[in-house]
Amino acid sequence: MVAWRPWPGVVVGVLLLVGCTGGTPEPEPGPTGSSKASPTPVTPAPSDSPYTVTEDDTPRTRAEAVAFVQELGIRPDHFGAGFRERPSLDSRTDTWAVLGEDCLWRREPLPDTALAGLTRRFELPAAGGKGPVHVSLTVTVHRDTTAARRDMAVSLEDALRCPEQRLNATDRVRGLYSRADEFTDGRNAIADDNLVESGEYLVDGDDTALPFDWFKYRLGTVTVAATGRIGAGRNEEETTAVSQDVAKGVGFTAAEVDRLAEEGAR
Repeated sequence: MVAWRPWPGVVVGVLLLVGCTGGTPEPEPGPTGSSKASPTPVTPAPSDSPYTVTEDDTPRTRAEAVAFVQELGIRPDHFGAGFRERPSLDSRTDTWAVLGEDCLWRREPLPDTALAGLTRRFELPAAGGKGPVHVSLTVTVHRDTTAARRDMAVSLEDALRCPEQRLNATDRVRGLYSRADEFTDGRNAIADDNLVESGEYLVDGDDTALPFDWFKYRLGTVTVAATGRIGAGRNEEETTAVSQDVAKGVGFTAAEVDRLAEEGAR
């Protein structure tokens, strides 16, 4: 069984660093199949303030929201050296994941309170006796701040309602530990609200429990959510390092949200 990892505070510190120092990591040589596109610079937020995204800055129509999520410059190496992008299971912008009453995640049409969403998948391939790391990142543009805040609240309630969740036909997560911080001294320097969870995931037919991380942040009307499934073969220190790298990737996505919102406000 995977030991409880009391690292949410560490990850918040990592995101604080991303939000306050800004900048983009230097691209590392990637393996075959990694992105060949030229790096796209990420414009950081001012070093003396958190990112500020308001309703006036973000899309107001579905067409604008679809363009917004598709224009986000998210690179595989934002999550660490060696990551590569994988084809998304659902590239539509009018659906999102919903945890049903049976605690099974499903794709369903977006509600009227959301304008658009997009999910992208990334993988750090297995190497050197260490299993792969799978990251799923979703950005959702809500109709207003109230809807975005309600989505954050529902996500926190889901972990309480379903301590064990079925991700798909073969994978499940359990033992989720949650930490939520609204716009207070306890939050990170990136988001208005943030939710961090850790637990373990299992694949049917295999008793090996592996680390599972979930991050969700709200910037005005936009939410950024990411899950990280960390493969076997890493000690606690290595696992924490991977978790921090995934958290940094979420931070760089938040920087992109802030950049596009600022451009849209001009």
